[in-house]
Order: sequence, then structure tokens, then C-alpha cells
Amino acid sequence: MTISAFVPQYRVIEQALRERIGRLRPGDRLPSDAELCEEFGVSRMTARNAMQRLAEDGLVSRLPGRGSFVAMPPSHRRANRLMTFTREMARRGLQPSSRLLGRVVRGATDGEATALELGPGDPIVQIRRLRCADDAPIAIETATLAGRCADAVLAADLEHGSLHEALTGAGFTLRRGTGTISAVAATNEDAQLLGLELGDPMLVERRVIRDTHGRPVESTESRYPADRYALDVSFDVEGPD
Repeated sequence: MTISAFVPQYRVIEQALRERIGRLRPGDRLPSDAELCEEFGVSRMTARNAMQRLAEDGLVSRLPGRGSFVAMPPSHRRANRLMTFTREMARRGLQPSSRLLGRVVRGATDGEATALELGPGDPIVQIRRLRCADDAPIAIETATLAGRCADAVLAADLEHGSLHEALTGAGFTLRRGTGTISAVAATNEDAQLLGLELGDPMLVERRVIRDTHGRPVESTESRYPADRYALDVSFDVEGPD
């Protein structure tokens, strides 16, 4: 199994800045594009691209003529950007953690094979976690990944660490995804793990994430209590017919 270890330079800068932001307070100044160029040995365009991605995630405020600063954390995640649960909770000032419910390598079901563009029975690795913030349960997450990710997933600390950081460290660069959001009633398992009543409203997000080559890497279902989680949406208004 061959894994490309190439990570774009702007992603290296972006990840480094995300770690710094987690230790800073809203309003703290961040390096300028010129300072990033000197620190990382990159072009101004590369530095600007990294900072712009952080601004799009709501982590950075860029003020013309003044510089870039740590932004006030928004109350919810933006629906058009995916941030790891670990970073999302840290951005809100909460301590993220997880309880591992299961981790297994097995053959893909027909549905899993379709989502990940594999053959039926091809190897996949699946993890199930109860995601928590300040020890309060926030979500039940089931992530199914292509078998080529198995070594990274099996070695990762999935109770205190980030799955996506483990994948990035193993050379997998996640780039784009698609997803759907729906409302369902809490099942018995939802109620037991999340401290709900059977039938309570739930927000369910299902997504597929692809790498830089367009190959599906991860298919995930996240189940949230409707009163503990929300997604912010921005949109364009179409003109009249």
C-alpha cells in the first residue's frame, strides 16, 4: 500500500496556525503574510491562501491595514465548511474528548462499498465514538473509512486525539466532501448514550469526504441532540424569475 506523503505548503501553515489559535484568545494578533513567508519559507500567495482558509472557517479576522487577529468563536459550525470536532469544541472554549464504542476492520457492506466506491467485501475500517465536550455527550459518530487508512486509524488515539489529524499525519490529505442533514427521532441507543428520551428530536449529518485525488476516504454519520448542536448556513439569493 503506497500513501502519498505530500501535503501542500498552505496546509502545513494552516495546521500550524490552527494549533496556535487554540492557545490564544480572541483579539490576539497573528503573523502577517510577510512574517509567515519568512517563517515557513513560502511565497506570499501561499501564506495568504492559508490565512484565507482560516478566515473562511471563522477562526481569523482580517482587518485591512491592521493585520490578522484571532476571531471571536461563532456559536455554531458553518454548514459549508468541515472542522474536526476536536478543533470545533476547542474553538468554543470547551474540552473535547471521546469514548470509543468500537473499532473494527472488516469487509464492506453493499452500502458502504457504494459510498466509498469500493467493491462489496473490500476491506474497510469502522470506528464508533461518543463525542463529548466538557464531559457532556454531544454526538454519536460512526466513521467508515477505506481499508488503505486502516494502519493510521488503528494506531490513532481516538479518545483524546483527532481522527483527521491522524490521517493527515499518515499522508492522507482530505480536500472536499458532500453531505446531507436530516431530522430523526432518537432511538433507544441515542437515548441511552446521549441522555435523551426515546423519540426526542435529533439532527443527523451524513457526509462523504474525498482526498486530493477525488477518491472517497471517509463516510460518516454524526447524530446530535437537536438542543445541543446546530449548523450556521450562508447563501446567495437568486434573482426573480
